[in-house]
Amino acid sequence: MRLIYITLFYLISAVLLHAQPRFVPDMEIKKLGEVEFQQPKKIVFGFANKGDQPLKITSVKASCGCLNVSFPEDSILAGERGEITVVYDANILGTFQKEVEVYTNATDDPVYLGLQGVVVVDVKELGEDCPIDLGNVQIQTNYLEFDDVHKGEHPFVEFALVNKDHTAFRPELMHLPTYLSAQYIPENVPPSKKGIIRLTLDSDKLLQMGLNRTSVYLSRYMGDKISEANEIQISAILLPDFSKMTVEEKENAPVLELSESSLEFDLLTKKSKPTHTILVYNRGKSNLLFEQVQVFNKAISVSLANRVLKPGACTKLKVSVTPKYLKREKGRPRVLLITNDPIQPKTVINIDVKQ
Repeated sequence: MRLIYITLFYLISAVLLHAQPRFVPDMEIKKLGEVEFQQPKKIVFGFANKGDQPLKITSVKASCGCLNVSFPEDSILAGERGEITVVYDANILGTFQKEVEVYTNATDDPVYLGLQGVVVVDVKELGEDCPIDLGNVQIQTNYLEFDDVHKGEHPFVEFALVNKDHTAFRPELMHLPTYLSAQYIPENVPPSKKGIIRLTLDSDKLLQMGLNRTSVYLSRYMGDKISEANEIQISAILLPDFSKMTVEEKENAPVLELSESSLEFDLLTKKSKPTHTILVYNRGKSNLLFEQVQVFNKAISVSLANRVLKPGACTKLKVSVTPKYLKREKGRPRVLLITNDPIQPKTVINIDVKQ
């Protein structure tokens, strides 16, 4: 019995030792480019608690009096996010490099967050078509789609970026899957100039029919890490091929019909999980097969009562919304149905969530 108690003691001790918070910033260095003289610049460092215990920021120390810092006073629960705000007064012309030390209950050692840039009298306008600010670079979008792709096709999409830094920027996408290749135009983007990133899809290497989703990450500086801040989500929809169907087969094919093609949700509280039901009919002459029932956004969940629908039959498609995931996802909330209906193999249900 004494041996059992000793064993339990060490097991509990081991669990407690491994259970701890973990402070993970989206980025450790922000390159701000040009900052206007005597116009305070606000910088927000996002972070996540990737541990399994509440995270408490005990203090944040600035490297000089030119920085004003604010941070959450309440604990950040496991899996949740927070922000540290730094305001730089920009009262001295020229290049600057500042940092803050973040102390938490996760470790005795501080985490250093840095900001770099140059204070100038006149800031050059970099254009409004690249609204997403990643620090030293602004990008046009962080969500890209390859829509209605067939096997053997090699479509491409492009997005623009602007180099806000005072040195040349060499863009690079990290974690590219095998079915995507990237081209950077130019390979080195001069200061205050625009560049293009072109992504080409090899449809033969797509993993599945219907929606294929992945994330790539734009490297903003040497040694940059992947995070939600530099994430670019990419989706590609691979459609089935009906080109070899005979006229007779098409005449006897299934036909999909929905009671609603769009849904509107009203969220009363953040903890609510509203659900709508859509009726799905087969108006054709043969079985309707649902090859894929997918969502573009993790905040949406679906369930389909029957994956095979006989001619004239009806089934129910339930669509639910989980509010806490809405702000984390970049794509529009939608549901995708891939079926063996040759006229409309892809059906998209659009979702409007009013918060």
